[in-house]
Amino acid sequence: MIEMPIDSLQADPLEDANRMLADYPGAACAVDARGRVVAVSGSVGALLGESAGELAGDVAAVVAKALRTATIELATVSLPGSAAGTLLEITVVPWRDGGAVVLTRDATMERNLRSALVDSRLRYKDLVEISSDFAWEVGADGTFAFVTPRGALGYQANQLVGHRPAELAADGKDGELVPFQATRRMEDVEIWLRRADGTLACVLASSLPMIGEDGSWRGARGVCRDVTEERERELALSRARHREQVMNVIMRSIREELEPTRMLTAAAGAVVKVIGVAGCGMFRFRGDEGIVLGASAGVELPEAELAEKVGQAGDWLREASFIWEPWSILAVPTSHRHAINGAFCVWKAADPDAWSGDDRVLVSDVANQIGIINEQISSHERILRLSRTDDLTGFLNRRAFYKEELPRRLKRLNRSQRTAALMFIDMDNFKLVNDVHGHQTGDEAILCLRNVLVKNTRPEDLVSRLGGDEFALWLEGGVTEDVVIRRVTALIKACDALRVYSGSPDKPLGVSIGVAMYRAGSEESVDDLLTRADEAMYEAKRGGKGSFRMAPMPGAAIAAEPAS
Repeated sequence: MIEMPIDSLQADPLEDANRMLADYPGAACAVDARGRVVAVSGSVGALLGESAGELAGDVAAVVAKALRTATIELATVSLPGSAAGTLLEITVVPWRDGGAVVLTRDATMERNLRSALVDSRLRYKDLVEISSDFAWEVGADGTFAFVTPRGALGYQANQLVGHRPAELAADGKDGELVPFQATRRMEDVEIWLRRADGTLACVLASSLPMIGEDGSWRGARGVCRDVTEERERELALSRARHREQVMNVIMRSIREELEPTRMLTAAAGAVVKVIGVAGCGMFRFRGDEGIVLGASAGVELPEAELAEKVGQAGDWLREASFIWEPWSILAVPTSHRHAINGAFCVWKAADPDAWSGDDRVLVSDVANQIGIINEQISSHERILRLSRTDDLTGFLNRRAFYKEELPRRLKRLNRSQRTAALMFIDMDNFKLVNDVHGHQTGDEAILCLRNVLVKNTRPEDLVSRLGGDEFALWLEGGVTEDVVIRRVTALIKACDALRVYSGSPDKPLGVSIGVAMYRAGSEESVDDLLTRADEAMYEAKRGGKGSFRMAPMPGAAIAAEPAS
């Protein structure tokens, strides 16, 4: 408003008002003591009401108050009927003779700008809150000057303001907290902070430096987003992929082998190589033998002691970890179709925290495969046992004895330069037992002979049922001819137990035995040895049965049974 000294005003109030209004840049008017418009300036149409000389409602109310109180009134009013919602700031100044001057200023643009600014700030605030977990500002002194009102990392905002970011650092140092000291724009810098409850949080920080007009660093401001769960998921996925890769290596080594026992050995070697343990052992249950070590690799531990300790720790039914100086042992049971069939053990240098959760999961995964292999080995052994043994007696059958065991024993014997003996045993008058008493009694007689042979042999001896009533007995261990004669004599005597199954008293059930001594280095073939023993047995039968004959060494005559 233009200030004019009172003494400079002209006598005519209307003329003074017109002169003053003419100099005002906006819309203005003068009113008399009754509030009627007596002079106007600028575009004041919006100020006027429907009747000539009257002001619009809201404007008239402000003017009436000023006239009534004889004081300057300030107000902001919206003009009725304006499509754009025009907003006016009105100043009413009391004037001469009870009148007033009404000065206006269009505040529409200012209001719109203010509204737009508020909207922009709210929008920015919403976007910041959506895109981040908390916003912050660090002052020139390196302490938090601002933190999102809702706080951060479990702290209230007032618990952080005034404190240094280093107090949140995982290691208590701010060397890694570069975003809080930013001197340039930084985006998605990964840092680790400690929450209020002491747990660690991985956050992505983006920040901008605050630089003063003189170029000095005034602090930094930025936002942080907690990505701990994402990192944990990524880490879990990475660990799962690692376990899958390890299992692929182990399974590939297993698939390259066809024989189950070799599968176990290959798996043990692969485990030590790819899991990073000092050693491993794979146990399995093997019938009457109990728990046996199927395969091992790396640093070996005493089998019996390890089996005992694993059994004590986990009872073979559950996972167990224990210290056996200088090793930390982790043992997991193996199973097939929910039946425990062994255990898988790994060991590394003794450490109470030697086995992580990932280690345990990986070892359990391997144990699942070992359980399948253990079952395959057991099945293979059952099939092999059935193919190599006689159904009735459980002794080796003819093929296993002739084609596998005897040739292997001879090769081993030749390396040791020791003697051995082969006995051919044939039951006397066995056909009469079947004819008189039937085949069931015949089977009982064969089982009786089986029991006699078991009682009169050592674990290292080899017994075979060649078929029908024919048996073979291989004696080794450096036996001499005198020892063999004593043993065969005792065996014939023990076979008196067969007489109860005889078909006739004058044709008692007994055995005739042919014995062939073998000397290492003689280069005698398996077939020649068998032929000598067989001929000696038939010579014993021709000599009256119930006796034995010693087969001559190649080129000599058969020796008769010594007189008793």
